[in-house]
Amino acid sequence: MAPPQCIDESCAVVAIAASAGGVFALLELFGSFTSGPPVPTLVVQHLSPRHRTVLDTVLQRRTRVPVTLARDGERAVAGRVYLAPPDRHLLIEPDGTLRLADTARVNRVRPAADRLFTSLAEHYGQRAWVFVLSGTGRDGAQGAQAVKDRGGTVVVQDPDTAEYPGMPEATLKAGAVDHVLPLHAIETMLRSFAHPAPAP
Repeated sequence: MAPPQCIDESCAVVAIAASAGGVFALLELFGSFTSGPPVPTLVVQHLSPRHRTVLDTVLQRRTRVPVTLARDGERAVAGRVYLAPPDRHLLIEPDGTLRLADTARVNRVRPAADRLFTSLAEHYGQRAWVFVLSGTGRDGAQGAQAVKDRGGTVVVQDPDTAEYPGMPEATLKAGAVDHVLPLHAIETMLRSFAHPAPAP
């Protein structure tokens, strides 16, 4: 069945934000993928700064899409998933170069979705698509508003289907949302973008 909405072919980059409950959401989101979207996919999942993360390994075991921790100065490549490492903000430049920053926490977290989303808004405008999944707090709401103000598209997981509805609800309250979808519909949307239907 076709997704409720399709990602526009002008999309240049996808960014996903999640916190509590987000690991399970990401596993479900990417688990059925055989290849990634035809643009870079950047992910901010709030992680403990005290421990080395194995999230990239966990996700890679469940998907055929290449998943790596982002490295400062590398160029983001279409079809790959880049995770923000613990305790570093993930940003992107106009040419697709990824940057990691240890500047102040935003919403008491680092990495912060607000920082990533704001960099997308600044450099990609209407070509940016951002997704806010399960999580506590309000990280992502301000950045989503910046994306919306620049003509980009904001999708949130339906709070009623999120394990922790705080982040989707905060983004909804900010009034910066184009689509509210259950996780399975978001998965279908991304998968359809990765595997567009053949022309008749």
